Amino acid sequence: MTQELSHITTDEIPIEVLRQDINEICGAFEIEPAHREGPSHGLARSQRMGGFDAALVSLDAQHVNRTRTCIRRDPAEYLYMLVQDVGECVVHQNGAATLLRPGDMFLVDATRPSQFIYDGKLSHQISVHLPRDEMIGRFGSICEGGVAVDRTDPLWVALRAVLCKMTQCPPGAGTQLSEAFYGLLGAYLHQRHTQLPDARGQIVEQALHLMARHFRDPDFGPSKLASELRVSLRSLQRYFEPLGETPGQRLLHLRLARAHSELSGGRCRDGAVADCAYRCGFNDLSHFYRAFRQRYGTTPGAVAALSGNAGVIG
Repeated sequence: MTQELSHITTDEIPIEVLRQDINEICGAFEIEPAHREGPSHGLARSQRMGGFDAALVSLDAQHVNRTRTCIRRDPAEYLYMLVQDVGECVVHQNGAATLLRPGDMFLVDATRPSQFIYDGKLSHQISVHLPRDEMIGRFGSICEGGVAVDRTDPLWVALRAVLCKMTQCPPGAGTQLSEAFYGLLGAYLHQRHTQLPDARGQIVEQALHLMARHFRDPDFGPSKLASELRVSLRSLQRYFEPLGETPGQRLLHLRLARAHSELSGGRCRDGAVADCAYRCGFNDLSHFYRAFRQRYGTTPGAVAALSGNAGVIG
């Protein structure tokens, strides 16, 4: 179990007060409470951590959004290293969805819209404010767009250790810790940047493996595939672009290829073309016939008839 860093205690608080505190400390955000009536549990307070300004935030909201309107109203001077301390949160930014559990970290780009989903469950987070000009000057564009820190990477352990020290040092101290944090974060960002194509290739490889396992399930589609891989559907579609097809097209071609193999190999007995379609993951026969003819230039029945299944109607 990951050690808690913030030690936040919360009381019931009017949502208007929580909104005001968060906007004053963290910038412009829209907060959707879990309950329309009555107070929420929450707290937002500023704290100095190892040379950085930081915020300790606790809330049980439904979700929190940083919209384009918020961004126009509040110029983004910071990137935020969001540290999940207690509870869970799903971060949506730049077309990707990332689940944060205790100990997870996500570098939020405040210049781009983002959403943080809590589903009304109490969540404690630490937000370390990293000056944007400083970050861009040190690392360039590789720190932009929203970056999840992989907790299986050894650098995550080092970053976590420095964060722990930052929470314990006196408010006026911490210059060396902040430099250590910059150094470790820079090492992680550069390593991630050089390995990103391989990481995307691994996701595509996992996607193809899952398709091969589950294509016979008619409910298994691109959205369910993306959920299994813990990426957004939009991200998954981008990862498939080098293949020249979408995840949905690859899944359809896999189902059609299996159906064609069964029909042409004499494994479709007694004229049961429909049974073959259902076995191969189709639940709409008209769609199956249309897609089959478009791909192979003939009907399923004609392919089955050629294999010796006389009497099959296609």
